[in-house]
Amino acid sequence: MIGGTFLVLFFALLAASIPVAAVLGLLGLSLGQLYSFIPIHRAIGEIAWSAGTDFILFAVPLYILMGELLLRSGVADRMYEAMRHWLSWLPGGLMHSNIGACALFAATSGSSVATAATVGTVALPQQRRHGYNERLFLGTIAAGGTLGILIPPSINTILYGYLAEVSVPKLYLASFIPGFLLAGLFMLTTLVACLVRPAWGGRRTQSGWHDRLASLPHLVPPLAIFLIVIGSIYSGLATPTESAALGVVASLGLAAWHRRLGLRVLREAFEGTLRTTAMVQLIVLGAFFLNFVLSSIGLTRAMVAYIQGLGLEPYWMILAIIVFYLVLGCFMDAMAMMITTVPIVVPIVHALGFDLVWFGVLMIVLCETAMVTPPFGINLFVVQSVRRRGSLDDVVVGVAPFILTLFVMIALLVAFPQLALWLPARAG
Repeated sequence: MIGGTFLVLFFALLAASIPVAAVLGLLGLSLGQLYSFIPIHRAIGEIAWSAGTDFILFAVPLYILMGELLLRSGVADRMYEAMRHWLSWLPGGLMHSNIGACALFAATSGSSVATAATVGTVALPQQRRHGYNERLFLGTIAAGGTLGILIPPSINTILYGYLAEVSVPKLYLASFIPGFLLAGLFMLTTLVACLVRPAWGGRRTQSGWHDRLASLPHLVPPLAIFLIVIGSIYSGLATPTESAALGVVASLGLAAWHRRLGLRVLREAFEGTLRTTAMVQLIVLGAFFLNFVLSSIGLTRAMVAYIQGLGLEPYWMILAIIVFYLVLGCFMDAMAMMITTVPIVVPIVHALGFDLVWFGVLMIVLCETAMVTPPFGINLFVVQSVRRRGSLDDVVVGVAPFILTLFVMIALLVAFPQLALWLPARAG
C-alpha cells in the first residue's frame, strides 16, 4: 500500500510539471505525514547540512567550474579543428569529428550538457557548408554529448559513488573501456549509415599528414587536464575532490595562456557554476530527505524483501530494472532519476549478488539513454537550442539510431561484465 501511494504521488507530481527537487521534498513530507509515527520533517535541517558539507560532493561544483572555464577558453574550437584533420576522411566526415570531439571534451568536463552544447556550438556551422544530412549530424552531437557523464571524470559517477557507497576511483576505472567503446560504437553507427546512404556524408574535407601533425598541439591541453585530474587520483596524490580542484587550477592557467582569463569570462563561468550547482544540490537535498523517509517508514526494506520473495532469476531481475529505467528516463531528468532511485535499487542489486561497480557503469549508460530519449531528453533540447531554428523533431529523428546503439551497449555490459570490471580488478 505504501509503495502504491509512493508511485501514485510521484507520477502525479511529475505530471503537474512541478520541479523535480520540489517533487522529492513534497513526496517525503507527504509519506512522513501519512505513515510515520514521529515528526520526521524535523530532520530536514540535519539532512540539508549533511548533504551540503560532505567532502566528496564538493567535487561537483569544481568539475562544473572546470567545464565552464574550458568552454570559454577557446579549447573547443582548436580541439574540433584537430579532430577534423584526423577523422574527416571516414565516410561521414565531420560527423566522426563531432563524436571524437565529444569524447575528448568529456574527458575534461564531466557533464553531458556542457559537452553537447560546446561541440554543438563549434560543429553546427559546418553542417550546411559541407552538405551533411542535417538530422544525422544533429544526432551525432546529441548522442556524442552523452559521453560527458560516462568517460571520467564524471559528475554523475561521483553522485552514484556517494549514494551507493562505492569507490569513485574504481568507478572511474570501470568507465574507461565502456566509455571509449561506446564512442567507437557511435562512430560505427555513423559509418554504417553513410555507407548505406552516401549522400548523408556530405562533402569530405581533405587533410594531409602535415595538417594532422600540425594540429596535434591543439589536442594537448584537454589531454593534459585529463591526465592531471585522473593521474593525480591513481598516483595517490589527490582524492577525487582534490583532483577536481587541480583541474580548475589547470583550466584557469589554460584560459590565461590563451588570453581569455578576463573578468567577463570569470563572471560568466562563476554564474554558470552557481546555477548548475544550485540545481544539483537542491535535487540532492530533496532525494536525501525522501530516502531518509522511505528508510524510516520501512519501504526500502519491504521492497528488497518483496523482490527477493518473487524468486526471479537475477538476470531477469536486472532486465526488469533496465526496462524500469528506460521507461522512467522518458519522463524524468537523468540526474534526478539516478539520485532518486539509486538508494532504493542498489540494495536490491546487491542482494541479487551483482557487483555495484559494474551496476554503476550500467546505471550511467541508462542515464545516457535517458538524456536522448524523447520527449524529455535534455540533450535533445540542448542541441536544438544551439541550432536555433527548425523543429525539435529533426534532433529526435537524428538521434534514433544512436538510441539503438545505446541499447547495444547496455546488452554488452550485461553479457560481458568484465568490460567494466577488468580494469578495477587489474588495479587491485
